[in-house]
Amino acid sequence: DVQLVESGGGSVQAGGSLRLSCVLSGYTYNTLCMGWFRQAPGKEREGVATVYTGHGLTYYADSVKDRFTISYDSAKSTVYLQMNSLEPEDTAMYYCAAVRMIGFCPSPLKNFAYNFWGQGTQVTVS
Repeated sequence: DVQLVESGGGSVQAGGSLRLSCVLSGYTYNTLCMGWFRQAPGKEREGVATVYTGHGLTYYADSVKDRFTISYDSAKSTVYLQMNSLEPEDTAMYYCAAVRMIGFCPSPLKNFAYNFWGQGTQVTVS
């Protein structure tokens, strides 16, 4: 079945950049909503960005618009999250998630909509 493995987290100073990667395995069709979520200590997990692998439509949380970019490379079965102008408030564990969906992502930034999750990668901004 679908498996997700994240990488690319780390520590960076405010204003810096990081790129997270999520490698997908176990599913070969372009009918997935794939999203990045994050959870800071003491806070609920929140949706950051989502891409539909079939046509590339993207969705972003207001807090990261114009700073983060999500993309999908079908040749590598990998979703990327390019994070620029990082702020201390972006510090969190970042999770990749996926759900099979035909045509579009009806709830792109909602936790409940996803049923496959990676193990997470830590991002710390100081």
